[in-house]
Amino acid sequence: MNADTTTFHSLAPLGVPCMIMRGGTSKGLYFLASDLPSDPGARNALLLEIMGSPDARQIDGLGGATTLTSKVAVVSPAGAGHDVDYLFLQLGVDQATVSEKQNCGNILAGVGPFAVERGLVAASGEQARVRIRMVNTDSFATAVFPLIGGVPDYRGQTMISGVPFPGARVDLDFEDIAGSSTGALLPTGRPVDVIDGIEVTLIDNGMPVVVLAAADLGVSGREAPGTLEDDTVLRERVERLRLEAGRLMNLGDVSHTTVPKMVLVSPPTAGGTVSTRSFIPHRVHAAIGVLAAVSVATATLIPGTPAAALAQTPTTPAEAAPGSPAPIVIEHPTGTFSAIVDADWGAGGLEIRRAGIVRTARKLMDGTAFGR
Repeated sequence: MNADTTTFHSLAPLGVPCMIMRGGTSKGLYFLASDLPSDPGARNALLLEIMGSPDARQIDGLGGATTLTSKVAVVSPAGAGHDVDYLFLQLGVDQATVSEKQNCGNILAGVGPFAVERGLVAASGEQARVRIRMVNTDSFATAVFPLIGGVPDYRGQTMISGVPFPGARVDLDFEDIAGSSTGALLPTGRPVDVIDGIEVTLIDNGMPVVVLAAADLGVSGREAPGTLEDDTVLRERVERLRLEAGRLMNLGDVSHTTVPKMVLVSPPTAGGTVSTRSFIPHRVHAAIGVLAAVSVATATLIPGTPAAALAQTPTTPAEAAPGSPAPIVIEHPTGTFSAIVDADWGAGGLEIRRAGIVRTARKLMDGTAFGR
């Protein structure tokens, strides 16, 4: 019996504390860094097992069979000047890949509440303010969210497009994110480049994004995501553009990464600033990513870009704090996304002071996740 028990324990899968949270329009697994192997290779192998990758269904793990639900946040205590460190990992679904090459603003929405839940940040009163270093790009964001009895209060009436139910408001204020992945807001120094005969804007205000007019690819930009995904010729051309854009954006060979994102813009149809369809990069987003939306919103402020050429003054109601710039309303397949971009023109071009957005987040499960 003792021998059998010893054998059983030696073969038992590694179990680690894990919280599943919805952050914005994504869902992911949240871990303390101290609960995972310190070696990145061992950590990534364990996370792939827990997520159930590689498998298109992720049937043997916790993933939801889409890139939007195959995400991981690794959170750790921080030093002076900020409260926690947040490393975002994008796991492949049908490929055994783990990428650190981008941020995720949706998953970021759950980092502050998770840090309070795990005791990394002491919180009291009616509201918490958590300053977060986004390790992927060495940039910062501050999350503000409600508390009840010293713990996050996930109840609320804030609705965001792409999430069917209301939740507590999470305000995210970004600092110094311009050029965080590519070295400059406009990595080529130009508002417009031409790739394969198509005018594009290569921009990075927290997320490397290629912005181009949908009409230049022969589509309206109002198609359903599934319709665009089913267009093999379109997808192949978008990918060729992306590969060349990655080189121009100082990202190197991007054939096995999820950045840059490709965003097709068209005239707004629901009172917003501009309408979008976002390739992420091989599927079409049902909405649009947080930092991709911020980058597109920024592009609407730069004269001569495809986004600026199509942008209209939004007529839909949107919140703006007193003294803040008016929100830029990005339309997407399931609604709208409002971003505040506080910017001004200086000697070096458009200078970004800050960017702000509103998300919601909710704790879905807290327990132990197991590898194989």
